[in-house]
Amino acid sequence: MNLAELQKGEQAVIVSVRSETLSLKLYEMGVLPGESVSLEHIAPFGDPVAIQVGESKLCLRLEDAAEIEIVRV
Repeated sequence: MNLAELQKGEQAVIVSVRSETLSLKLYEMGVLPGESVSLEHIAPFGDPVAIQVGESKLCLRLEDAAEIEIVRV
C-alpha cells in the first residue's frame, strides 16, 4: 500500500520510499522508514495532501505520496 491510498484520519508506518531522487528530499524532511504518519487534510480537488510525520506537517503531491510505501496501523 502507498501513502496516496491512505484515507483522511488514518495512521500508518512508513516502510520505504521507492524513488531514489525523492527519497533524499523526503529523508531530509523527516519522512523516514519506521516513522508514524497520518493523513491530515486533502485539498478540495484531491491534490495535494497534508500529512503529519512526527512533529511536522508536510504537503505532498499525490504522485509523490504514491512513492511512499506504508503499512496501516
